[in-house]
Amino acid sequence: MYLELFKLTELPFRLTPDPSFLYLSKHHARAKAYMESTIWFTDGFVVITGEIGSGKTTLIETFLKELEKDVVVAQINQTQVSAIEFLQTLLVQFGFQPFRMKKAELLATLNEFLIEQYSNGRRVLLIVDEAQNLSNKVLEEIRLLSGVETTKEKVLRIILAGQPELNDKLNSPTLIQLAQRIRLRFHLTALSKSDTAAYIQHRLEVGGSQGRQIFEPETFSMVFRYTGGIPRLVNTLCDTAMMAAYAQDRDTVSVDDVRAAIEELQWVEYAERSVKLTTLHSSEVPADRRVVLGRILVGVNGQTIAERELTPGRFIIGRTPDNDLQIDSKFISRHHAQIITSAHTSVLEDLNSTNGVYVRAKRVRRRMLNDGDVVQIGQHEIMYFDERMARTRAPLNDGEDDAVPMSHADRHIATLADDEELEAVEKLRGP
Repeated sequence: MYLELFKLTELPFRLTPDPSFLYLSKHHARAKAYMESTIWFTDGFVVITGEIGSGKTTLIETFLKELEKDVVVAQINQTQVSAIEFLQTLLVQFGFQPFRMKKAELLATLNEFLIEQYSNGRRVLLIVDEAQNLSNKVLEEIRLLSGVETTKEKVLRIILAGQPELNDKLNSPTLIQLAQRIRLRFHLTALSKSDTAAYIQHRLEVGGSQGRQIFEPETFSMVFRYTGGIPRLVNTLCDTAMMAAYAQDRDTVSVDDVRAAIEELQWVEYAERSVKLTTLHSSEVPADRRVVLGRILVGVNGQTIAERELTPGRFIIGRTPDNDLQIDSKFISRHHAQIITSAHTSVLEDLNSTNGVYVRAKRVRRRMLNDGDVVQIGQHEIMYFDERMARTRAPLNDGEDDAVPMSHADRHIATLADDEELEAVEKLRGP
């Protein structure tokens, strides 16, 4: 890698949530203070929201690292669970083996544990990351747990962290009792233009730059334009730009290097990109109007282990539970890749993963998927099926033609594929 050329000791723009690299902007510092308030106040119940990549998980890891020893912590990241599974997971965090317990026994055990910890002078904290995925039934269980108290005070502190949809869920009429128990809410925004520059400098300093100017000052505004100040996107662009400079054997990153990285990633400016993603995001489309435009099969060792539908929007693949497709493997990065699906295309994009994304044994950063493509991610294979083509091929049972004529946009996109890909598509279309 480029560490020797830039005289660094650590990779400065890794996507892993490393507390030592945390940059406390004004908003991040305030969010951290809100988390800390759960320890200071006996009725601590805090909700932190933010967009994907805004730094929520890194804040949580930093906060946990600084906790005093008398705080007992349960941290839950798997949130697509039933109420019973949630209570079992919570007890496992506290050292119990609750898998044969019925719900009444689970609740009684939790209550006894919380009161016991309070009596022994310990504070108990529950942190739930990716809380937007929690069902209303699980959120109701959290509300009931927040009410466990002695004659003087409550005994469980709670932090819920998640994407902006969490606020929408908490504001629904069915969860009004839970919303009333929340003491503080905070939405973590993106970095400002000046904070983005300071963030880059901070991570380089932690990585061992020792005050050297590795990124030329003119690069910062361009990085901000194309990332919108989202920390994860800043990391991806800066890392790619450093690779571009490394390829030219230069120990400073210039505007040309950032421009080369943007071209390699095939990004547009963030303002345009975010508008497109908002338009495409499937959560904005009523359930009864969503259209399945693609499908993926996930396999390992010749066995299919999962199948997922692709609707308009972004579909993220990675190792942790907050992804749309979780692949629990040491070869998969926390957020490994994404598929962005629109009315006409599905585009695969590597999210700066460690082990990369491969199509036809060739590592790719960004690729328009064709029907039948097999994507290699770690030890897993993902086969893509284009449902748009399926709709053009499949006749109705009554013999009527259900074909949809190829649009001008489809024809334009088809011309972008190479001859080999077009030949494969034609074979799949059939006579």
